[in-house]
Amino acid sequence: MTDEPLRLLIADDHVEFRQGLEALLQTGSATTIVGTASTGNDAIRKAAQLQPDVVVMDLHMPDIDGVEATRQIVSTSPHIRVLVFTMFDDDDSVFSAMQAGARGYLLKGAGREEILRAITAVARGEAIFGPSLAHRIAGFFSVASGRPAPFPQLSERERELLQLLAEGQSNTDIAQRLYLSPKTVRNHVSNIFTKLEVASRAEAIILAREAGIGRQQSTRWTGST
Repeated sequence: MTDEPLRLLIADDHVEFRQGLEALLQTGSATTIVGTASTGNDAIRKAAQLQPDVVVMDLHMPDIDGVEATRQIVSTSPHIRVLVFTMFDDDDSVFSAMQAGARGYLLKGAGREEILRAITAVARGEAIFGPSLAHRIAGFFSVASGRPAPFPQLSERERELLQLLAEGQSNTDIAQRLYLSPKTVRNHVSNIFTKLEVASRAEAIILAREAGIGRQQSTRWTGST
Protein backbone atom coordinates (compact mmCIF):
# COMPACT_ATOMS: atom_id res chain seq x y z
CA MET A 1 0.00 0.00 0.00
CA THR A 2 1.09 3.58 -0.62
CA ASP A 3 0.51 6.73 1.41
CA GLU A 4 -2.24 7.76 -1.01
CA PRO A 5 -5.74 7.99 0.52
CA LEU A 6 -7.82 4.84 0.13
CA ARG A 7 -10.45 5.31 -2.56
CA LEU A 8 -13.90 4.32 -1.31
CA LEU A 9 -17.26 3.62 -2.91
CA ILE A 10 -20.19 3.75 -0.47
CA ALA A 11 -23.19 1.57 -1.42
CA ASP A 12 -26.32 2.06 0.70
CA ASP A 13 -29.95 2.69 -0.21
CA HIS A 14 -30.52 5.30 2.53
CA VAL A 15 -29.41 8.72 1.32
CA GLU A 16 -29.09 10.14 4.84
CA PHE A 17 -26.85 7.28 5.90
CA ARG A 18 -24.68 7.59 2.77
CA GLN A 19 -24.26 11.31 3.36
CA GLY A 20 -23.48 10.82 7.05
CA LEU A 21 -20.90 8.11 6.38
CA GLU A 22 -19.37 10.16 3.58
CA ALA A 23 -19.00 13.16 5.90
CA LEU A 24 -17.58 10.94 8.64
CA LEU A 25 -14.94 9.35 6.40
CA GLN A 26 -13.98 12.50 4.50
CA THR A 27 -12.56 14.10 7.64
CA GLY A 28 -8.84 13.34 7.53
CA SER A 29 -6.45 12.21 4.83
CA ALA A 30 -6.76 8.41 5.15
CA THR A 31 -9.70 8.01 2.78
CA THR A 32 -11.39 9.73 -0.12
CA ILE A 33 -14.91 9.02 -1.39
CA VAL A 34 -14.87 8.49 -5.16
CA GLY A 35 -18.57 7.69 -5.45
CA THR A 36 -21.80 6.49 -3.87
CA ALA A 37 -24.41 3.98 -4.99
CA SER A 38 -28.04 3.52 -3.97
CA THR A 39 -28.78 0.13 -5.56
CA GLY A 40 -26.96 -3.14 -6.11
CA ASN A 41 -26.75 -2.60 -9.88
CA ASP A 42 -25.48 0.92 -9.29
CA ALA A 43 -22.75 -0.42 -6.98
CA ILE A 44 -21.66 -3.00 -9.59
CA ARG A 45 -21.56 -0.41 -12.37
CA LYS A 46 -19.70 2.23 -10.36
CA ALA A 47 -17.21 -0.26 -8.94
CA ALA A 48 -16.30 -1.29 -12.50
CA GLN A 49 -16.13 2.34 -13.64
CA LEU A 50 -14.36 3.95 -10.67
CA GLN A 51 -12.17 1.03 -9.53
CA PRO A 52 -12.14 1.96 -5.82
CA ASP A 53 -9.83 0.28 -3.34
CA VAL A 54 -12.74 -0.63 -1.05
CA VAL A 55 -16.52 -0.80 -1.46
CA VAL A 56 -18.42 -0.20 1.79
CA MET A 57 -21.53 -2.28 1.10
CA ASP A 58 -24.92 -2.53 2.78
CA LEU A 59 -26.72 -5.86 2.35
CA HIS A 60 -30.28 -4.55 2.01
CA MET A 61 -30.22 -2.94 -1.44
CA PRO A 62 -32.88 -2.49 -4.15
CA ASP A 63 -32.86 -4.64 -7.35
CA ILE A 64 -29.76 -6.72 -6.45
CA ASP A 65 -28.93 -7.25 -2.78
CA GLY A 66 -25.51 -6.58 -1.30
CA VAL A 67 -24.48 -10.24 -1.30
CA GLU A 68 -25.02 -10.65 -5.06
CA ALA A 69 -23.50 -7.22 -5.75
CA THR A 70 -20.44 -8.26 -3.75
CA ARG A 71 -20.17 -11.52 -5.69
CA GLN A 72 -20.28 -9.73 -9.05
CA ILE A 73 -17.83 -7.00 -8.04
CA VAL A 74 -15.28 -9.46 -6.69
CA SER A 75 -15.74 -11.76 -9.68
CA THR A 76 -15.00 -9.05 -12.25
CA SER A 77 -12.51 -7.01 -10.17
CA PRO A 78 -10.87 -9.29 -7.59
CA HIS A 79 -8.50 -6.51 -6.51
CA ILE A 80 -11.46 -4.48 -5.15
CA ARG A 81 -12.13 -5.25 -1.49
CA VAL A 82 -15.66 -5.26 -0.09
CA LEU A 83 -16.42 -4.33 3.51
CA VAL A 84 -20.01 -5.12 4.47
CA PHE A 85 -21.51 -2.45 6.73
CA THR A 86 -25.05 -3.35 7.70
CA MET A 87 -27.59 -3.83 10.47
CA PHE A 88 -28.03 -7.55 9.72
CA ASP A 89 -26.12 -9.78 12.15
CA ASP A 90 -27.76 -13.17 11.53
CA ASP A 91 -25.56 -16.12 10.59
CA ASP A 92 -27.00 -16.45 7.09
CA SER A 93 -26.17 -12.84 6.24
CA VAL A 94 -22.66 -13.02 7.69
CA PHE A 95 -21.61 -16.24 6.00
CA SER A 96 -23.38 -15.48 2.71
CA ALA A 97 -21.46 -12.21 2.47
CA MET A 98 -18.13 -13.87 3.24
CA GLN A 99 -18.81 -16.66 0.74
CA ALA A 100 -19.60 -14.01 -1.86
CA GLY A 101 -16.13 -12.56 -1.38
CA ALA A 102 -16.53 -9.82 1.23
CA ARG A 103 -13.34 -9.32 3.22
CA GLY A 104 -14.93 -7.74 6.27
CA TYR A 105 -18.21 -7.39 8.13
CA LEU A 106 -19.16 -4.55 10.49
CA LEU A 107 -22.47 -3.69 12.09
CA LYS A 108 -23.90 -0.20 11.78
CA GLY A 109 -23.28 1.68 14.97
CA ALA A 110 -19.52 1.19 14.82
CA GLY A 111 -17.51 4.33 15.52
CA ARG A 112 -15.31 6.19 13.05
CA GLU A 113 -12.05 4.70 14.31
CA GLU A 114 -13.41 1.16 14.13
CA ILE A 115 -14.68 1.77 10.59
CA LEU A 116 -11.34 3.22 9.49
CA ARG A 117 -9.42 0.31 11.03
CA ALA A 118 -11.66 -2.14 9.19
CA ILE A 119 -11.30 -0.31 5.86
CA THR A 120 -7.52 -0.18 6.22
CA ALA A 121 -7.29 -3.86 7.18
CA VAL A 122 -9.52 -4.96 4.31
CA ALA A 123 -7.50 -2.87 1.85
CA ARG A 124 -4.36 -4.70 3.06
CA GLY A 125 -5.95 -8.02 2.16
CA GLU A 126 -6.97 -9.04 5.68
CA ALA A 127 -10.37 -10.32 6.71
CA ILE A 128 -11.89 -8.48 9.66
CA PHE A 129 -15.06 -8.76 11.70
CA GLY A 130 -16.54 -6.37 14.26
CA PRO A 131 -16.22 -7.37 17.92
CA SER A 132 -19.83 -8.52 18.25
CA LEU A 133 -19.29 -10.97 15.36
CA ALA A 134 -15.76 -12.13 16.12
CA HIS A 135 -16.78 -14.78 18.66
CA ARG A 136 -19.38 -16.17 16.25
CA ILE A 137 -16.78 -16.62 13.51
CA ALA A 138 -14.34 -18.18 15.97
CA GLY A 139 -17.09 -20.47 17.25
CA PHE A 140 -17.92 -21.54 13.72
CA PHE A 141 -14.32 -22.58 13.05
CA SER A 142 -14.10 -24.31 16.44
CA VAL A 143 -17.15 -26.42 15.63
CA ALA A 144 -15.88 -27.06 12.11
CA SER A 145 -12.57 -28.31 13.47
CA GLY A 146 -14.29 -30.59 16.01
CA ARG A 147 -13.62 -28.42 19.05
CA PRO A 148 -16.75 -27.46 20.98
CA ALA A 149 -17.48 -23.76 21.36
CA PRO A 150 -17.16 -22.51 24.96
CA PHE A 151 -20.23 -22.14 27.19
CA PRO A 152 -22.71 -24.26 25.22
CA GLN A 153 -25.37 -23.45 27.84
CA LEU A 154 -25.59 -19.88 26.52
CA SER A 155 -27.83 -18.81 23.67
CA GLU A 156 -26.33 -17.11 20.61
CA ARG A 157 -27.44 -13.69 21.85
CA GLU A 158 -26.03 -14.38 25.32
CA ARG A 159 -22.68 -15.34 23.77
CA GLU A 160 -22.74 -12.08 21.87
CA LEU A 161 -23.31 -10.12 25.07
CA LEU A 162 -20.61 -12.09 26.92
CA GLN A 163 -18.15 -11.15 24.16
CA LEU A 164 -18.93 -7.47 24.67
CA LEU A 165 -18.84 -7.80 28.46
CA ALA A 166 -15.38 -9.38 28.20
CA GLU A 167 -14.24 -6.45 26.08
CA GLY A 168 -15.15 -4.14 28.96
CA GLN A 169 -18.24 -2.55 27.44
CA SER A 170 -20.94 -1.19 29.72
CA ASN A 171 -24.62 -2.14 29.53
CA THR A 172 -25.31 1.21 27.88
CA ASP A 173 -22.63 0.60 25.24
CA ILE A 174 -23.98 -2.89 24.58
CA ALA A 175 -27.56 -1.62 24.26
CA GLN A 176 -26.48 0.98 21.68
CA ARG A 177 -24.33 -1.46 19.70
CA LEU A 178 -26.93 -4.23 19.52
CA TYR A 179 -29.98 -1.94 19.24
CA LEU A 180 -31.48 -3.35 22.43
CA SER A 181 -33.21 -1.62 25.32
CA PRO A 182 -31.19 -1.25 28.56
CA LYS A 183 -33.74 -3.48 30.31
CA THR A 184 -33.26 -6.25 27.74
CA VAL A 185 -29.49 -6.05 28.19
CA ARG A 186 -29.86 -6.26 31.98
CA ASN A 187 -32.05 -9.35 31.61
CA HIS A 188 -29.54 -11.03 29.30
CA VAL A 189 -26.67 -10.23 31.65
CA SER A 190 -28.61 -11.67 34.58
CA ASN A 191 -29.28 -14.86 32.60
CA ILE A 192 -25.58 -15.11 31.72
CA PHE A 193 -24.61 -14.85 35.40
CA THR A 194 -27.10 -17.59 36.28
CA LYS A 195 -25.99 -19.96 33.54
CA LEU A 196 -22.28 -19.42 34.24
CA GLU A 197 -22.93 -19.70 37.99
CA VAL A 198 -21.16 -16.44 38.78
CA ALA A 199 -22.20 -13.64 41.11
CA SER A 200 -20.68 -10.62 39.41
CA ARG A 201 -19.66 -9.03 36.15
CA ALA A 202 -15.99 -9.41 37.06
CA GLU A 203 -16.34 -13.18 37.53
CA ALA A 204 -18.11 -13.52 34.18
CA ILE A 205 -15.35 -11.53 32.46
CA ILE A 206 -12.64 -13.72 34.02
CA LEU A 207 -14.37 -16.89 32.83
CA ALA A 208 -14.84 -15.46 29.34
CA ARG A 209 -11.24 -14.35 28.99
CA GLU A 210 -9.94 -17.69 30.27
CA ALA A 211 -11.94 -19.24 27.40
CA GLY A 212 -10.32 -16.86 24.90
CA ILE A 213 -13.28 -14.52 24.57
CA GLY A 214 -12.86 -10.76 24.55
CA ARG A 215 -9.09 -10.52 24.50
CA GLN A 216 -9.05 -8.46 21.30
CA GLN A 217 -11.25 -5.75 19.85
CA SER A 218 -11.64 -7.65 16.60
CA THR A 219 -10.71 -10.95 15.03
CA ARG A 220 -8.56 -10.95 11.92
CA TRP A 221 -7.22 -13.50 9.50
CA THR A 222 -4.49 -12.40 7.15
CA GLY A 223 -5.14 -13.69 3.68
CA SER A 224 -3.14 -13.54 0.49
CA THR A 225 -4.44 -11.56 -2.45
